[in-house]
Amino acid sequence: MAKKPIANMFEEELRPWKKGSRFEAGLARLGAKIGAERLGAQYHVVPAGKTAFPRHAHHNNEEMLIVMSGTGEYQAGDEVWPVRAGDVIAAPAGDGGSAHQMRNNSDADLKYLVVSTRNDPDVVEYADSNKFAVASRVPSDKGLMGAKLVFIGRMESAVDYWDGEDTGEEE
Repeated sequence: MAKKPIANMFEEELRPWKKGSRFEAGLARLGAKIGAERLGAQYHVVPAGKTAFPRHAHHNNEEMLIVMSGTGEYQAGDEVWPVRAGDVIAAPAGDGGSAHQMRNNSDADLKYLVVSTRNDPDVVEYADSNKFAVASRVPSDKGLMGAKLVFIGRMESAVDYWDGEDTGEEE
């Protein structure tokens, strides 16, 4: 039997996501659930005063955020805009200079849907912590950390191209 191509984001069980006192959200992956292959979709419920994810930019994927209810603010690069229910927001692929983040600066839940391309592999820059992630073969029902190959680090930890290779030369 084929996968049902319909899911109701408001009825899906939210997976808790939390780190420290700043980052928190309830998340429901929808793309894989309905059989989407080249598009991802995830419903976010962010409590008052919290942020779902660190400010980041995808080099190979773009995202569209659709605010379902609540208010907050959206940052892209150095600019910040207020957002509210009904707003549709673009987060095109880019580099650290275009890093984006949605924040709930209100006293009620901020609920929004994120629809994204699923171009694999992807490089993600985290502008505030000066790190990057490389991910390849990300399963459709998982995020970055579920990738077959994932590396998170900083440029300073890079090794030389020939590091560890038997080049046939004496060191």
